[in-house]
Amino acid sequence: MGRLLGLPVALGLLGLIPAAACGSDDGGTVGPPQGTTPVGLAEVASGLSFPLYLTAPAGDNSRLFIVEKGGAIRIVKDGVLLPTPFLDLGGRVSTGAEQGLLGLAFDPAYATNGRFVVDYTDVNGNTVVSTFQAAAGEPDRADPTSESVVLTVEQPFANHNGGQVLFGSDGMLYIGLGDGGGGGDPGGRGQSLTELLGKILRVDVRSGTGYTVPADNPFVGRTDARPEIWSFGLRNPWRFTFDPATGDLYIADVGQNAWEEVDVATAAQGAGRGANFGWSAMEGLHCFKVTPCDPGLFTLPVLEYSHADGCSVSGGFVYRGAAIPDLQGHYFYADYCSGWVRSFRLQEGQAVEPHQWAALAPGGSVPSFGQDAAGEIYVLSAGGRVFRIVPQ
Repeated sequence: MGRLLGLPVALGLLGLIPAAACGSDDGGTVGPPQGTTPVGLAEVASGLSFPLYLTAPAGDNSRLFIVEKGGAIRIVKDGVLLPTPFLDLGGRVSTGAEQGLLGLAFDPAYATNGRFVVDYTDVNGNTVVSTFQAAAGEPDRADPTSESVVLTVEQPFANHNGGQVLFGSDGMLYIGLGDGGGGGDPGGRGQSLTELLGKILRVDVRSGTGYTVPADNPFVGRTDARPEIWSFGLRNPWRFTFDPATGDLYIADVGQNAWEEVDVATAAQGAGRGANFGWSAMEGLHCFKVTPCDPGLFTLPVLEYSHADGCSVSGGFVYRGAAIPDLQGHYFYADYCSGWVRSFRLQEGQAVEPHQWAALAPGGSVPSFGQDAAGEIYVLSAGGRVFRIVPQ
């Protein structure tokens, strides 16, 4: 498929990658053993246009907010998909290749301030991170005129845009940016501390206007580094998450030619503070641009898989819901091309209890996962359906 793509949306939309091009979504892929906990998928929405993310404000147990690639945010309320979008940014968003409306995060104080953050590529293809406000007196509608731009980043290519935004338990906003695309990190951005691309950023948006840099960011005060940087050495951290129970940072970083990886920086290690995850000196556990390379210089992945088994990792969440106690602490992830869903549990910094879940493969490509206010996990299908993982 050509590893110019981080999330291979372009080829997928064009129908050039069959869902099982790199493996099987029915458990036939060579991989970890099948999970034995009785689980399945319950459909919660269909008829969506390429859903890329699902989330909900803290404490809101009646609504799910689903991000569509084309620019709309849809609401499932009390089990019903509302016909009118919460917000539609279709006129502001470029949707080619890996572009689109890519991320959504609700302010921890959303119940009182009505503020949320989106990440999208604008009509010029550049990354825009903005805040919006819920419409006054209309809880199921946002005010499209309320946009306040937090950050813009020029994108040299249409791929490797990242797109994840989330608030940490510290109240700071974390922003994922890919290396700018082009294949092989031609600009060396992953390792450059003077570039925002190829990084996870950490900023403070509590003022409501723009952002400030937290004083405890790892590169504050250095003249050779951007102070917004939290972690670096990333190719396309399409999805990342913090485990709410431990504070550990999980990053699913999309690979180039041969290896997909999941990185974990534990809270004891600083949850990614100043961590260098190796791209583009390394791809997974293997030398890439620098040969020989020194793995000791980098925070190495806890898990990798080869392109014999898939082509593009889709990161999920650590399960902390109440419906399936046996899955507590298990991190779920998928492969976009192969369509399988897998999990592991972190123990003493190692990925243990790896499993594949045939019952959780929705059929076709899996671009992302979602998580509701109760900690239950959802699997998103590029074909327009959304499913909740449920006990059987």
